[in-house]
Amino acid sequence: MVNTEIKNRICYVEMQNADHFNCLSDKMCTELIDALKYGYENECVGIVIKAQTRRGVWSAGHDIHELPQDGSDPLNFGVPMERLLRKIQDTPIPVIACVSGTVWGGACDLCLSCDMIVSSKNATFAITPAKIGIPYNASGILHFINQLGMNKAREMFFLGTPITADDALNVGLINRVAELDDLDTVLEEQFLNPLRRNSVLSVSAIKRQFRILSRASTVISAENFERINGYRARVYRSGDYLEGIKSFLEKRPPQYKGKATDLD
Repeated sequence: MVNTEIKNRICYVEMQNADHFNCLSDKMCTELIDALKYGYENECVGIVIKAQTRRGVWSAGHDIHELPQDGSDPLNFGVPMERLLRKIQDTPIPVIACVSGTVWGGACDLCLSCDMIVSSKNATFAITPAKIGIPYNASGILHFINQLGMNKAREMFFLGTPITADDALNVGLINRVAELDDLDTVLEEQFLNPLRRNSVLSVSAIKRQFRILSRASTVISAENFERINGYRARVYRSGDYLEGIKSFLEKRPPQYKGKATDLD
């Protein structure tokens, strides 16, 4: 599902499951984790995540077919997608997402987990758990808040509608927008070439500091942590959660029946 190639001290990692819109299945996530390890262990100065696209989709996010329906947490700490996001953030060299199409759901979180994002002008970004009835986890929500600010994060999560590349650039979600035909050139000239010239030891130390400092203000009380888990559990054990999966697989609009007061 993933092709990995090292050229001139950069590890290029390309998702190649376009027939299934590069869904972040367990297998895809595991192969991406292995590719990140490979790039770092082979002393690259940076890693680029790209994708073959079909019908303009860079990645459709979490593989809905693999979501649990037994009342267990779909986004618990140990699932492959969560391990992938942490691996991107903790890899000691810069990881750059090169986005050439639409990005959905967990793939949007994957992009935000990268250190920088270069995007084609036709790209869009949408975080869609509310469309499928999934209670997103606290670490993921906090990630969006830290990157985008509270209001834009709320907009993306509450509405689930895509934002354009230009809008994403304006709110700081991505670093650069280019025409599709110029995307690789912009990536190489404005990001990878400067990266190659810099001290990888210095960059690696700085990335580690960014990671530590971004976590510095995220401590919450045990009571609030338990409250968050309680809210989430009521969602993924509900009929709405199962309806969201079923309606997606049956390609029909969902018929949700839950009420906000069910969380009280």
